[in-house]
Amino acid sequence: MAVKILLAEDDENLGDLLKDYLRAKSFETDLYEDGERALRGFRKKQYDLCILDVMMPLKDGFTLAKDIREINEKVPIIFLTARSMKDDVIEGFKIGADDYITKPFNMDELLFRIEAVLRRVKTEMPANPHIYTLGKYIFDSQKQFLNSSDISYKLTTKESDLLKLLCDNANQVLERNFALKTIWEDDNYFNARSMDVYITKLRKYFKDEPCVEILNVHGKGFKIVI
Repeated sequence: MAVKILLAEDDENLGDLLKDYLRAKSFETDLYEDGERALRGFRKKQYDLCILDVMMPLKDGFTLAKDIREINEKVPIIFLTARSMKDDVIEGFKIGADDYITKPFNMDELLFRIEAVLRRVKTEMPANPHIYTLGKYIFDSQKQFLNSSDISYKLTTKESDLLKLLCDNANQVLERNFALKTIWEDDNYFNARSMDVYITKLRKYFKDEPCVEILNVHGKGFKIVI
């Protein structure tokens, strides 16, 4: 599957140039011209990498990165800036930047940095990403089993898909709309009520496991705390 990139750049000419270049390199790239639009886009779609201009209207790149980190602590972030001040670089890395590139830059340099970040993320992925340890339970998302030493549950497909999304975003917010569009393909009212039912079912599986809790995050979605 193509790597999905969120590109936030308010310079229309540079933004279009970067978007076209990245798409030509087989990256699925969405361009947003300000920080507010970029945040709304991030909440609706799962991205593999974010490229954020520091100076943008409505919401600057640093603030946008902080908001993104509240939703997803692991997605790689590369900052673009016309400034080369040491304090800016330090601020970016404090927020959790994976890399930093100063304008003007060579397109190939950006490509090399993207590839380096993606390689690093790939090497950090667990050997068996379909196997999760949840307190006393082992969850196999492929076989759809939730097992402990004394009990075993065979999950439905929806239960398994929802629990996997929660696990992939463990200890951080799983956006309600993202989960609905990923599993149900539509975030309408009836699907939302159906998801609430499945969340209740998943909570029952962990009622005797104090190390695992599925929380409601008001106005945002859910969080599994392990």
